Amino acid sequence: MESINRLRGERQAVILAHNYQPPEIQDLADFVGDSLGLARQAAETEARTVVFCGVHFMAETSAILNPDKVTLLPEPGAGCPLADTVTPEGIRTLRKLHPEAVVVTYVNSTAAVKAESDYCCTSGNAVQVVRSIEAPEIIFTPDGNLGRYVQKVTGRKLIIWEGCCPIHDGIRAGDVRRLKEEHPGALVIAHPECRPEVLELADEVASTSGMFRVVEESGREEFIILTESGMGYPLSKRFPGRRFHFPSTEPFCPDMKVITLEKVERSLREMEPRITVPEETRVRALRAVERMLSIG
Repeated sequence: MESINRLRGERQAVILAHNYQPPEIQDLADFVGDSLGLARQAAETEARTVVFCGVHFMAETSAILNPDKVTLLPEPGAGCPLADTVTPEGIRTLRKLHPEAVVVTYVNSTAAVKAESDYCCTSGNAVQVVRSIEAPEIIFTPDGNLGRYVQKVTGRKLIIWEGCCPIHDGIRAGDVRRLKEEHPGALVIAHPECRPEVLELADEVASTSGMFRVVEESGREEFIILTESGMGYPLSKRFPGRRFHFPSTEPFCPDMKVITLEKVERSLREMEPRITVPEETRVRALRAVERMLSIG
């Protein structure tokens, strides 16, 4: 930790970590948050170096927003199965089928896919983004469960790309019912990437940052949390007197657990691996990301 702090100062670096990262990485970070919060931090930072402790698409988003800064991803193999489900070619095909449609793409996507999109969104602001758009049709990619949730809340019929996060999609209604029987006084909070039948069993649907707000405002002491199990650490850290329960087969994202303190130290020492985006792609993707950030 001492060497990391020394290198952080020498490199004028800021360390950003997603809520699903291991506890020791979260404790090290200057800022811990969800995709929207991290995107904002990447856009606002004055640091010369951004160390992104998350997955590849998040570091790409930082590189899109900060072309004059060095963006490091301590483990470049940290990917996202959801992001892999959509391609630029797939979006271009949908545009041909729906020429008047606006394309809204979840930030869990590659820079090349963002470049083919009109707007980006996160789980925290997808409803706001869709509500802000006046268009005869909206194509929503790549998370089908999130798309269906947004469609239900906004009343807008969306053309939905059928990708999914295997971690959230793997949470089953039966698991939730069992948890509710075991903890009848617990408030159920679900991430909107979960299946519709799971969301129906939830008291609240929220992004990871939204979950903190729900816990703080609820007044409850016990919660069932339906998202990646890494959320247990930051929730317990902020609310030490409250109890948090996850499905018995804990939702676990292996890609979110591959960054270690040793990899962070090495990336700062060697200033590698760097994440870059070709300028033409970056400029086109930036438009979609900035539209998202301007909405909230």
